[in-house]
Amino acid sequence: MSDQETYSAAAEVGAIRKRRTRWERIWMVLKKAPPTAWFGMIVVLCYFFVALFAPWLAPYGEADSSFAAYAPWGEGHFFGTDQIGRDILSRLIYGARNTMGIALVTVLLAFFIGGGLGLAAAINRSWLDQLLSRAVDVLMAIPPLIFALVLLSIFPPSVTSLIIIIAVLDSTRVFRLTRSVAVNVAVMDYVEAARLRGEGLGWVMRKEILPNIMPPLVAEFGLRFCFVFLTIAALSFLGVGIQPPTADWGSMVRDNASLIQFAAYDLKAGLTPLLPAAAIALLTVAVNFIVDWFLHHTSGLRDDH
Repeated sequence: MSDQETYSAAAEVGAIRKRRTRWERIWMVLKKAPPTAWFGMIVVLCYFFVALFAPWLAPYGEADSSFAAYAPWGEGHFFGTDQIGRDILSRLIYGARNTMGIALVTVLLAFFIGGGLGLAAAINRSWLDQLLSRAVDVLMAIPPLIFALVLLSIFPPSVTSLIIIIAVLDSTRVFRLTRSVAVNVAVMDYVEAARLRGEGLGWVMRKEILPNIMPPLVAEFGLRFCFVFLTIAALSFLGVGIQPPTADWGSMVRDNASLIQFAAYDLKAGLTPLLPAAAIALLTVAVNFIVDWFLHHTSGLRDDH
């Protein structure tokens, strides 16, 4: 075996060991996670599993309205049907895909916009920082839900409009956090050394600043996902969010809200509008459990028993 082949083999073995060590470190961290964090991770994984495999898990189509309206629980429909004969269970399953998928895309876009502008403002402390900061202050002075309602009433109702409007409004919060944590890192010696070497703005942001501010950004990503998720559900409940026949948990609460008044006569029917509300609440609690544990872990605090 030549020296080059020996070097390549050694490098490959080293890379395998490094990957194995990384996964071992992750597993050691997860093993120390509290039960609440494990509960949150299991719930989130189950939700994403349902969202990914919704067409195979749902017993009927998302908009299949060929059944009797307000059919009781059982009799071929585990949770009954809604006011136009659509299977509640199927729409709950498809609602996980639609609501969570749109929320995830919206948060990613919000972090791309707000995070990128926040990093640029933190590095370039000149007119750009002042311009972006004042524009963000103006947007944050307006209640986001009211602003979203106004904008969605102006633009044609579509998933694209919903994603862009909420992402732009939510990017203001991401901008403020990213700028506040990046300002302290941007004045460090290693950042100044990189800039003196002639490294570009993009390289400095990706290689020097971003890796050192990831913990608060990751925690904020989880919180932003919850807020965006709840905002989409609220807008759909008000009729300006995800439009029918697309299944959405917020609109499902609105469509079946009238069944609550029949709870005294049929408890199962009265619980029907609470099913999508419970799905929203459970996911929100699960994500918050994960974020709380992650913040506690990355802060360096330890529990003394």
